[in-house]
Amino acid sequence: MDEAADDRPRLLIVDDDEAIRNQMKWAFAADYALAFAWDGPTVLEEVERFAPAVVALDLGLPPDPRNASEGLRLLREILKRRAAIQVIVITGNPDKENALKAVESGATDFYSKPVDLDELAVSVRRSAHIHRLELELAEARERERQVGDLVGQSAAMHRVFQLVRRVAPTDEAVLVTGESGTGKELVARAVHEESLRAKGPFVVVNCGGIPDTLLEGELFGHEAGAFTDAKRRRIGLVEQAAGGTLLLDEVGELPLPMQPKLLRFLQSGTIQRLGSGKELAVDVRVVAATNRDLERGVREGTFREDLFYRLRVVQIDVPPLRDRRSDIPLLAERFLRRSEAATSRGRLRFADEVMGVLVEYHWPGNVRELENRIRSAAVVAEGGTVTLADLQLAARDVRLPSLREVRDAAERKHIELALALHDHNITRAAKALEVSRPTLHALVEKHGLARP
Repeated sequence: MDEAADDRPRLLIVDDDEAIRNQMKWAFAADYALAFAWDGPTVLEEVERFAPAVVALDLGLPPDPRNASEGLRLLREILKRRAAIQVIVITGNPDKENALKAVESGATDFYSKPVDLDELAVSVRRSAHIHRLELELAEARERERQVGDLVGQSAAMHRVFQLVRRVAPTDEAVLVTGESGTGKELVARAVHEESLRAKGPFVVVNCGGIPDTLLEGELFGHEAGAFTDAKRRRIGLVEQAAGGTLLLDEVGELPLPMQPKLLRFLQSGTIQRLGSGKELAVDVRVVAATNRDLERGVREGTFREDLFYRLRVVQIDVPPLRDRRSDIPLLAERFLRRSEAATSRGRLRFADEVMGVLVEYHWPGNVRELENRIRSAAVVAEGGTVTLADLQLAARDVRLPSLREVRDAAERKHIELALALHDHNITRAAKALEVSRPTLHALVEKHGLARP
């Protein structure tokens, strides 16, 4: 059977004794997709290639099968690489100390040789079921902390997600604000992808990157002969976005003479190509993005008030990275995985000290700076480990978090654990935490701990 098409639970059998591997093959081949390993290198290779749900791991492996140290090392390494894998430890040495070490290291079960295959089969079946449940829970959590290509688990990003999901099904104009590098275009794309227009085009207009003299033609198009160099008809970006979403990026840079023309299109839903007297109706949803304070622009006379209110039916503020530090590990791992694929470097990991510095660094360039530093580091890193030097950062670059931030982080983590243990039942979780239901409701809202 084609391994990729085999939807049975995957079981990796690890033993340096070929006779035992064969025995277990006949016992489990009917119900599981199987792979085999007999030493450290083949175990780790199969964990990456085969992605098993369950590993039946013999502790007595080369170079010294009488010593459990290699098996225990592999147990820790397996779970470090893929935490959802369920590892059932098997050993010919019934030393209770090894059993304790195995369980402390994350083993699901422990058996001494000779193994009763019927008992082992029950454990494998239970472990495969637990693995499936953990993957489903992880997928639910992933859906909870992701909209489109946006990821986050912070309360600040949950507010962004909620606004995106609420406004996306409508056709109302959306104004996305935030500092440079925070991901405003990703928010606009998420609005598009969550909308009924998702199958239509998503067209971006860089209002600050097109010369004033060309902007009207770029937006609305022109007819042949409309001006000296207009040798053929050009369909403008607004028409190209018909049936989809038009993003007016850097809308704060829009020149004053162009603003009433854009306002007219927003009010009427029609455009005129340059050189044409004919009005064309265009069905398009408009999202605008800016890092400027448009209300200040209105006061100073650089931005029309009526255009501002037409664009800001709903406003989504994207927080800077320094205000969503709990999202940094998620983002960093995502960017590292993307860098692996782009550079073909194989599996990369961060050095132990890196994540703490990434979380506490002030990130003046926001998410864009984080992504660029990781992409660059992935290219120059040696031995598969990304260090602070590769990221061009040092421990002195970080700020010390306040006690309030530390307490908030610990509080959030503890509440999240209580909710998970009690299946998000507020009454039971509140009782376990020894607080009232209203208090726990308030804390859940404060930390953005929506139910998966």
